[in-house]
Amino acid sequence: MFKFKQYTKDNESQWDQFVPTGNNGTLFHLREFLNYHPEGRFKDHSILIEKKENLFSVFPAAEQDLDNKRFLVSHPGSTVGSFVVPENLSIADAMSMSEALVDYARENDFAGIRITVPPTLYQSRLSNYMDFAFFKQGFTYAKRDVTSILFLEDSLEKNLAKFRSSHRRAVRNAQDKGVVVRQSNDFDSFYRILEQNLNIRHGVTPTHTLEELKDIHARFPDKVNLVVAFVDGKMVAGVVNFIVNEHVVLAFYISHDEAFQEYRAVNLLFYSIFDWAIQQGFKIYDFGTFTVNEEPNMGLGRFKENFGASGVFRDTIELKLK
Repeated sequence: MFKFKQYTKDNESQWDQFVPTGNNGTLFHLREFLNYHPEGRFKDHSILIEKKENLFSVFPAAEQDLDNKRFLVSHPGSTVGSFVVPENLSIADAMSMSEALVDYARENDFAGIRITVPPTLYQSRLSNYMDFAFFKQGFTYAKRDVTSILFLEDSLEKNLAKFRSSHRRAVRNAQDKGVVVRQSNDFDSFYRILEQNLNIRHGVTPTHTLEELKDIHARFPDKVNLVVAFVDGKMVAGVVNFIVNEHVVLAFYISHDEAFQEYRAVNLLFYSIFDWAIQQGFKIYDFGTFTVNEEPNMGLGRFKENFGASGVFRDTIELKLK
């Protein structure tokens, strides 16, 4: 029923036109996004899936060695992967496509398949058909992260009512102290704050280099924005937002200068971002994960909860074939 065809650059336009039409297509599924990776970082093995000679689905993926075994991974260079499927996906098609994926992986001598599945709430029409179909094929959880999701109401006042009183006070405190929030393209200044903050708190470096972050912004100037807070003209905090699809915004980077913590700039940042997102018609704000290797950062989780967010799974599943 389904024909699997390995992606080539000749398919790029067709692929990127298809993704936004899918039920669960995201910025991260686009070739234009995946192409920010330099040549040679990944061995691409993305797949186009046809049904009756029409494009039915796409599956961004690359070959990756996991424990010295060759896996088909969707996608090692992206936040989420998996099949982009039509809104009216049937259970029969979900079952057939997952079975065909396993057959394809076996035929191409992969030792296994690993997929990071977009949160269910990223979908236009909620469906667990693909999850069900994967598990019927024997997939198991490789990792279960939790991401903090906030439902955006039709007015800022309704979202403000979800804030805990401490967060509402923090917003007023930042306003009273003259914190100024605006969009900016000064990624250099923000990146210095980000590097310092990640090093102090976690001893790690950002996922992207400064050059990569600028490249992604240049590729998607309307889908990636930097919102920053200033105190007396000095940048003290910022959030990099990725517009995932037409109803979801993801906070990819959140950072602040700890020397200015008393100004509570991050609280005012999010208050302002929610205002923008509501005016733009987005329905969900994803604060990002607060788990690392399934261990929760309780303080970070609580900070996001205090805006009215709650946790949903961002799962990575796998099937070992050898």
